[in-house]
Amino acid sequence: MRGPWCALLLVLCVASLSVGARQLAWSQLFSLSGDAWLTLTASRLPRLAALVLTGVGLSVCGVILQHIVRNKFVEPGTTGGLDAAKLGILVSLAVAPAAGNLARMLFALVFCFAAGLLFVLVIRRIRFKGSVLVPVIGLMYGGVLSAIAEFYAYRHNIMQSMQGWLLGDFSRVVQGNYEIIYLILPIVALTYLYAQRFTVVGMGEGMATSLGLNYGATVTLGLLLVAVTVAATVITVGSIPFVGLVIPNLVALRYGDNLSRTLPIVALGGASLLLACDILGRLLIYPFEVPIGLTAGSVGGVLFLALICWRQR
Repeated sequence: MRGPWCALLLVLCVASLSVGARQLAWSQLFSLSGDAWLTLTASRLPRLAALVLTGVGLSVCGVILQHIVRNKFVEPGTTGGLDAAKLGILVSLAVAPAAGNLARMLFALVFCFAAGLLFVLVIRRIRFKGSVLVPVIGLMYGGVLSAIAEFYAYRHNIMQSMQGWLLGDFSRVVQGNYEIIYLILPIVALTYLYAQRFTVVGMGEGMATSLGLNYGATVTLGLLLVAVTVAATVITVGSIPFVGLVIPNLVALRYGDNLSRTLPIVALGGASLLLACDILGRLLIYPFEVPIGLTAGSVGGVLFLALICWRQR
């Protein structure tokens, strides 16, 4: 079941290493040519690692949120998580301008976790939860957080700094400037260990409680895992929408909702989608590059609308 996904990911990884502004001949690598080896180890491999981990992390975040909220159309981009993380980073720039990436990530983590918790509480108070109503509320919620972030940036004269976090971009990923993204690895491992519990959470609070699951603790853990992943992603490469929405839906349509069985496929699919969008962005106006926030947002947005129309029909 996972074989084709692994093969697709391997092909995309090789393609990602081969594409770039500088032509890289594999014969130079085998001869350990200095410039080619430096390009590979300092730029191409870090970028590939960041792409794979970001795709895996965002898709896993999406599937966690979908089970917590019990709605297939939610992910960090449609629940205010990305906007809250950006707001946290802007606050850190104003409060502690000399702080490093780790301190900024902690600000983003706190804001993202608080925003996710508030979103879940709001959704629980809504009596009629239509499949489209919940993500619409999330988009409105995210719009409010984004407006607050822009106002805050304007008041503190850091609007230019905010622009750097608005759009996902892997072009600045180089050795020594991306390693914080490896925090996604333990997050994915924990998610897999608790996969059965998140599956039960998706059945609803009443069913989960009757099966002996501590519903509140599991939801809190899920939101914390999402917050850490989103914070690490935004601080490293910026905001990338829709990855966590499209892949879990496509996997669920084919393989079902049992996370113990489908979570590896969700992870492989998220990494593959992000790699494909990145390669597309690097080839569209070669040798220049389209930020992945545009390519992933365009592809994901079209698939999002298609999923909504298909579900409604």
